[in-house]
Amino acid sequence: MNNTKKNILLGIAIILIAGAIWFIEISKPATPNGAVSIALSPNQSASSTAGNTSGTPLADRTQIIKEKSLRYAPAVEIIPGGKFINSPPFKLQDFIGKKVILIDFWTYTCINCLRTLPYLEAWDDKYKNQGLVIVGVHAPEFDFEKDFNNVSEAVKRLRVKYPVVQDNDHATWGAYQNQYWPHEYLIDIDGYIVHDKIGEGGYDESEREIQTALKERAHALGFSDAIPTGLVSPTDVVTVSSGENQSPETYFGAGRNEYLGNGTKNAIGVQHLSLPSTIKDNILYLDGTWDFQGEFAKNTAAGARIVYKYNAKNVYFVGRAETPVSMTVLLDGKPAGQERGADVSADGTMVIKENRLYKLIQDSDYRQHTLEIIIKNPGLEAYTFTFG
Repeated sequence: MNNTKKNILLGIAIILIAGAIWFIEISKPATPNGAVSIALSPNQSASSTAGNTSGTPLADRTQIIKEKSLRYAPAVEIIPGGKFINSPPFKLQDFIGKKVILIDFWTYTCINCLRTLPYLEAWDDKYKNQGLVIVGVHAPEFDFEKDFNNVSEAVKRLRVKYPVVQDNDHATWGAYQNQYWPHEYLIDIDGYIVHDKIGEGGYDESEREIQTALKERAHALGFSDAIPTGLVSPTDVVTVSSGENQSPETYFGAGRNEYLGNGTKNAIGVQHLSLPSTIKDNILYLDGTWDFQGEFAKNTAAGARIVYKYNAKNVYFVGRAETPVSMTVLLDGKPAGQERGADVSADGTMVIKENRLYKLIQDSDYRQHTLEIIIKNPGLEAYTFTFG
């Protein structure tokens, strides 16, 4: 065989080998940039970690973990950006090989997050003694949500009993390449993300995935796999239909006030505003003198007004004030009556003080209304309207 043919064959062989290596590499599950993978290696299988000889044999666990590594992404370690609540500091690694972990990315002024809490709390009650650990990763949207006292008070008020860790720098959020509130990641006993769920709903499917992961844990560790059957059915839930809600989340602050109808958008500083003669749907209108900052708009004098024509069932408002601010909530020109939310009194008044989400309107169906808020004294920091 001449040298030319040898070189050709050698070149083909190199190409085939390189192609095989490339195929193997792209078949591996991706790990987020900069993240620390905490999946177990085969010689650290769940049964060997627990020191239990009555579970799945080590050889079988090794094969199971090998197969999982081809199907699932490994969990990554949490990167605390603040304090732990309801628990001393820990790492997820402390639980791998011992527990099933459910991570919930949330923030306490997110209405979508708040509507998932009854299910998370019910799962915690039902499965914590069966090997489930829920970890709430609190990734704030607004600066005041970074304050430990605010978060701690919210956790207590919302009756959250499972561990919560502050993610003030969004480092854990970034490690998981997350983009949503809420977003749950289910991590099995071997440290792999076997299920994830974005947003509200899908609770039955998520709970069945939890049950499956807990049964595998019990089998691997040689425990009874009599995991409680059935599905939780919390009573304090609010159901919504995203298809019927026609109003978008609307921000007041200059950083994101794209729906501001009668002022200069994305402008920091004081603006003197007047209501127009025509109020358009899903547009934010302000009356009076307002100081716009990145996250909020603040009225500087008494008598300022907020007007918004929406089409939804429920209306929520995120706000705060250094000293209590009283306001009147009107629906179609009249004090909010039966449709008023839990934070509005029978005469349509509401007081803003705490840094939190307030329930303005809780209607029985999806309808179009004009919401008007008359602010009786200066100092309201208005962040956002959300609808449902």
